[in-house]
Amino acid sequence: MRRILFFTYLVLFLVTTFSSCRDNASKVTETSIKAPTPEQQRSLNQNRQWNLVWEEEFETDLSDWNVWQSGAFNNEIQYYRPEQLQINDGILTISIQREKIIGASNPFDASPKAFEYVSGRIETKTTYGPSNADGESEYRFMAHIKMPPGNGMWPAFWSYGSPWPTKGEIDIIEARGNLPMEFSSNIFYGTEPNIPLTNSENIVVEHEVDVDITADFHTYELIWTANSLEIKFDGATLHKYTADPTNFISSLFGQKQQLVLNTAVGGFFFPDSPSTTYVDTSNMQVDWVRVYKR
Repeated sequence: MRRILFFTYLVLFLVTTFSSCRDNASKVTETSIKAPTPEQQRSLNQNRQWNLVWEEEFETDLSDWNVWQSGAFNNEIQYYRPEQLQINDGILTISIQREKIIGASNPFDASPKAFEYVSGRIETKTTYGPSNADGESEYRFMAHIKMPPGNGMWPAFWSYGSPWPTKGEIDIIEARGNLPMEFSSNIFYGTEPNIPLTNSENIVVEHEVDVDITADFHTYELIWTANSLEIKFDGATLHKYTADPTNFISSLFGQKQQLVLNTAVGGFFFPDSPSTTYVDTSNMQVDWVRVYKR
């Protein structure tokens, strides 16, 4: 009788133990397939390698770019034309000079207008930007630039999508040639063509650096994700915009933008500064431009 009871208890023990192990194994399996938390996903993204999407070393021509030949906006006084763009020894030079000229008011208005300066502007033919597609949740725009010195010079490295500003605009750097140790970044967005939403006009951040950006080349960079825009200078983060209802960053995600390099002259960026005080000539030089994703 005792022997029968012993074997009965033994069988019950083994069945209970096996059932418990099976339940635990099931729990482990369930836990292992849970999606990562947002914090874990950000950490995974940061450890992934960036993949080069496109680069411009300015070794041959500007076939990957649209070259402007017209005036622009913002009350600027320059006329953009191809003659102001030269490639030599792997460097693109945008030459700015005082010259009176008559030309189209802007790309959408052929009405003749008088300009006081000539300069150059190029835009990539291809558009770029992050999305929910695998491997492109983050984008990185970079350029190595020597900024033009002198009062009235308004160089910029930025991106936007058409029709503006329905795809957004991200100003990675806008500088004033007479303030060579500072520049600003900015964001624009709107739901109707040519009408930026009010709040997006106020997302301007001023950056001060400890070097003269007109004296040598420096790297300007944007890291663009679903919830942030990170502005970097020579590898160091200067500012990180984080998405909130006032800056429209979440509305930019999934939009594609073309990269722009140009130097405007005067305009709204130089209030109360007459053109007679501007320098007669200056140069913006670009060593390379790169686009990465991950």
